[in-house]
Amino acid sequence: MNTYKKDILNKICYTELVYGRINKKLNLELSKDKIETLISEILLETNESEFIKKGKNIYITNTERKIRLTINSFYT
Repeated sequence: MNTYKKDILNKICYTELVYGRINKKLNLELSKDKIETLISEILLETNESEFIKKGKNIYITNTERKIRLTINSFYT
């Protein structure tokens, strides 16, 4: 089993497009810092078994928060 969680936590980066998409999807106006904190919290609390790679993306499903993150697998 791959350990996507550790790699993502160590190497995640954000673009302006990411911030815009998150605010649009959540219908909010969060600051960049708040978005990064939210994503980090979700990644940390989500079980490794919920990190599924399909094609070029890794899908992280957190059922408690009812949210799914999509991370490009070419994050390195």
